[in-house]
Amino acid sequence: MSDETKSVLLPSLHLRARLYALVRSFFAERHVLEVETPILSAAGNTEPNIESFTTHFSGHVDAGARERWLRTSPEYPLKRLLAAGVGDCYELGRVFRNGEAGGRHNPEFTMLEWYRVGWDHHRLMEETIALVQAALAMAGKRADVMVTTYRQLFLDALAIDPDQATVEELRAPLAEFGIDPDGLVRDDWLDLLITHRMQPAFPTDRITVIHDYPASQCALARVRPCEPPLAERFELYLGRYELANGYHELNDATEQRGRFERDNTVRRKRGAREVPLDEKLLAVLGAMPDCAGVALGVERLLMCLAGTDAIADVLAFPFADA
Repeated sequence: MSDETKSVLLPSLHLRARLYALVRSFFAERHVLEVETPILSAAGNTEPNIESFTTHFSGHVDAGARERWLRTSPEYPLKRLLAAGVGDCYELGRVFRNGEAGGRHNPEFTMLEWYRVGWDHHRLMEETIALVQAALAMAGKRADVMVTTYRQLFLDALAIDPDQATVEELRAPLAEFGIDPDGLVRDDWLDLLITHRMQPAFPTDRITVIHDYPASQCALARVRPCEPPLAERFELYLGRYELANGYHELNDATEQRGRFERDNTVRRKRGAREVPLDEKLLAVLGAMPDCAGVALGVERLLMCLAGTDAIADVLAFPFADA
C-alpha cells in the first residue's frame, strides 16, 4: 500500500470504526437490542425503483427455494422478529442494490435500521436527529435542525401547494432540466421538484426533516385518515444528502399485500420482472406491535462527516476495485 493510499484510506477506516462504536453505544444506552438477520432470502423487494441481485442455491432441494435474493434492507426479517416479540431492535449491516453505482452510490453498502415499539414517526424523528447530532459531534461538527411538513416545504420553497397544483404547474419549475415526461406521473414530478429544485439548496450545516407525506407516497407507512390523507413517514437530510427514511409502520397484512401487488403491477407495466412476495412476513405482520422504524445510509453519513462528495472516499474498496 502506497503512502498516498494510506493517507486517504486509513482515516476513512478509523472514522467508520468510530461511528460503529458510537452507534452501538447509542443504542446500548437506550436498551435497543442489536440483532443479525439473513442477507439471502426467498423473497425480494417489490419496490419498482429498486433492483435486487439474485443468486441460486445448488444444494439439496429440501433446503428451500433455489433462487435467493440479496436483501436491499433488513426490514422484512426485522419485522418478523418484532412480531415474535423481540422488542426494540436494530441491525447494522450490508445491503445490496443492483445498478446503483457511481460517484455517490455503491451496489454494496451499509444500512442502519432500527425499530421502536409503541412509538410513532414523530418520536422516532427526534431520536434519529439525536443520533445524527451525536455522529456530527464525534467528528467535531454541528448542524442546525429544521423540521417541516411535506406541504409546507413546497409552499415555502416554491410557493406550490403539492396537494392542489396541477401536473402542468408541477412541471413548470423543471423546464430548464429538459426532463422527458414520458411515463412520469404526479408523484414523479413531486419527487423531481425535491431532488432538482429544493434538495440542492439545503444548507450544508443543517439537518432537514420532512414529515407527513402524500398518501400516494405511503411506501410501508400507515396512512392517517385526515383531509387530505397523509402518510405517517419522514425523511431526514444532512445538507443536501438524504440520510434516512422512517415510518409509523403499517401492520395490516391485507393492506401490505395489496401494496406489494401494486408494486408488481408497476413492474409488469415497465417490462421489469415481478418479485416474489415475502409470504413469511405477511403471515405474521398482523402480530407486529404498533411501532416506528427508520433506515439510515451509513456511507451517506460518513461522507458528510468526512466532508466528501465521493462514496469511494469512505469505502475500503469501492465496487470497481472489489
